[in-house]
Amino acid sequence: MINFFHPLSTKRFLRGLLRLSIGLFVLAIVAAIVTVALLYPSLPELDSITSYRPKMPLRVFSADEVLLAEFGDERRNVTPLKDIPLIMKQALLAVEDQHFYEHNGIYIVGNFRALLHNMTNFSGGPKQGASTITQQVARNFFLTNEQTYHRKIIEALLTYKIEKNLTKDQILELYMNQIYLGQRAYGFASAAQIYFGKKLQDITPAEAAMLAGLPKSPARINPITNYPRAKTRQLVVLQLMRQLNYITEDQYQQAKVQPLLLKTSNNEFGIHAEYVAELARQAVQDEFKADSYTRGINVYTTILKEDQIAAYTALRKGVMDYEKRHAYRGPEAYLDLPDDSDDADELIETAFSNYPANDDFLSAVVLESTPKKVVVVASSGEEITITGGGLSFAASGLANNASSKIKIKRGAVLRVIQDGKNWSITQLPEVESAFVAADTNTGAIRALVGGFDFKRNQFNHVTQAWRQPGSTFKPFIYSASLEKGFTPATIINDAPLTFDATQTGGLAWEPKNSDDQYDGPITMREALAKSKNMVSIQILENIGVNYGQEFAMKFGFDADKNPPYLPLALGAGAVTPLQMAAAYAVFANGGYKIKPYLISKITDASGTVLHQTDVPKPGMESNRIISEGNAFMMDNLLKNVVKNGSASRALVLNRPDLAGKTGTTNNAYDAWFAGYQSRIVAVAWIGFDQPKNLGSREFGGGLALPIWISYMQTALLHQPIEDRPVPPTVSLVDGDYSYTEPPTAIVRSIGVNPAAASMPVASPVLE
Repeated sequence: MINFFHPLSTKRFLRGLLRLSIGLFVLAIVAAIVTVALLYPSLPELDSITSYRPKMPLRVFSADEVLLAEFGDERRNVTPLKDIPLIMKQALLAVEDQHFYEHNGIYIVGNFRALLHNMTNFSGGPKQGASTITQQVARNFFLTNEQTYHRKIIEALLTYKIEKNLTKDQILELYMNQIYLGQRAYGFASAAQIYFGKKLQDITPAEAAMLAGLPKSPARINPITNYPRAKTRQLVVLQLMRQLNYITEDQYQQAKVQPLLLKTSNNEFGIHAEYVAELARQAVQDEFKADSYTRGINVYTTILKEDQIAAYTALRKGVMDYEKRHAYRGPEAYLDLPDDSDDADELIETAFSNYPANDDFLSAVVLESTPKKVVVVASSGEEITITGGGLSFAASGLANNASSKIKIKRGAVLRVIQDGKNWSITQLPEVESAFVAADTNTGAIRALVGGFDFKRNQFNHVTQAWRQPGSTFKPFIYSASLEKGFTPATIINDAPLTFDATQTGGLAWEPKNSDDQYDGPITMREALAKSKNMVSIQILENIGVNYGQEFAMKFGFDADKNPPYLPLALGAGAVTPLQMAAAYAVFANGGYKIKPYLISKITDASGTVLHQTDVPKPGMESNRIISEGNAFMMDNLLKNVVKNGSASRALVLNRPDLAGKTGTTNNAYDAWFAGYQSRIVAVAWIGFDQPKNLGSREFGGGLALPIWISYMQTALLHQPIEDRPVPPTVSLVDGDYSYTEPPTAIVRSIGVNPAAASMPVASPVLE
């Protein structure tokens, strides 16, 4: 038996233990060399890194190169390291790898510290990691996150290989473009856009610290889905940046308290162009199929940022002004809120998921309600007290005798909106709208809003809604009549008419003027300004319905949707707002047909042009559809509609170069305004998807025209007033215009005797 307490025995044991340790160490070294020798040659090639070809999303831009939308599972914007701001690099290195430029890929001290922590962590707390940026690049490009020794050995070998073949800057550039940061964002440039709606070059230290905290756990540390946790992580990053002197004490203190303006998914690009983006996406999908969302295709549209913002704002205001004139329909839902606050909070959060905010229309749950005060918790997290004028729209739902359908009580889910510092109860509209504006000479679309909200209704009313144009169609019948000898001074009897079924193509018809007033003998000029239905019908009857239809179809309308019957004179056919814009552009540009287009060019990620729109030069005679004289006289007539007729509200713009026509269809199903300045044509429409009466006092001049005016206030801001010269083919005779050489005999009057033709007419009546 060995006596371990004997000095000799102890020495022998220690010598043996030393030999064993040395043997095991040598064996480990040999095993490591053999492992490296066997595994290193089988490591994947670095082609995926050295020839970096990430999946790049489809991007849609405005004409002034503002990002409108991105499509693709991976949203990234590959940015060279030299273009990444220093503050972003410093924030990342501070929290992820402070010794990145010092170690050889694996930070031994950090690994030992993490190993010691994890071995002594008996409390069950989170384990520490010590992966360097290079190790993360190796893992992200080639490996999974499984925690096995084999994977860790491969990771270490790959890390060595990457460090051997790439510079530190190349590795950092790869990491900062490849790392996943939540919200489908890959890379910091994409994350800056998605979270803050700005370019990476423009971020502040506070924003850089927030982004730098995301790699640790983009699912849990996400400022959109879990702001408190993201804020805590941001403060850790800022503290590290201060300790490393990347920021000054003043910068540190400012960054800690700087409000972070996060972009919600409803408007993450800062401009609402969802209908535009969808049209662009469909065009690319049709052309490039599966490659559309991975090869970095860039679509450059003709949309102008300021015009698009103005159009979106004008349409939303126009629709909500209509809503305010009509009844409150009541809450969207009711919750049975328990008294326990935790249970109530959970129920409220579920409601906010089911009824998300709609831009500035926040969803809210009522906590307390009286006829004079309503307390709600909004989807923004705020508890809001609404009183006074903020309750007026929903007063019917606050009355003591309010029906159960509209009653505002505890648990009601409704909408609130802020105007300045004041909050009001409102509601999402049922009515829909469309707006489009284009260049009158080239057809380039400057703004397009296909509906009140794309997330609620993807149906694009600008391109897909076939609606009756009503009185906005009359100018095309008037234009046709000028080629048959009519002039703006031709007198027509505005009197009741009756037609049998053979004349209408359907049932017997007894049309009426919209105001049910008849002025007797009246000039065409005055009739168009007042939008007199009887006059339009008689004009079409006299020039012939087939001729009238054929002539009007030259403007781009579909013949099968506008059959040759007398109701065509009142716009009883069907058109889209986009067709109407193109048609009115003909009067604005001197008689040339245009083809509206949205996409100017498409490029790949390297900037190579894949498609370029061939735009005809303005004024090409091959595109002429009406004479210069016809276009001039129609322009003059339509300017008179603004000056003296149903579009007189537009006089608020204080411009003499505006022209257009209001339109309200039978039973007030559709309300229109189509108008232009010589450079810009724009069309506004309002109606229900399932046509129904808009209201007995709702007309195009009060519904659609205000939208047009609001947009034009922005669009015409820098457009000089233009005075249209009289073409040589037109002469001023007896105070009005006509062809110098009429195409046929001049039509002096219809339906009146010579004596009656000189009778005075009634004052204008707005449509």
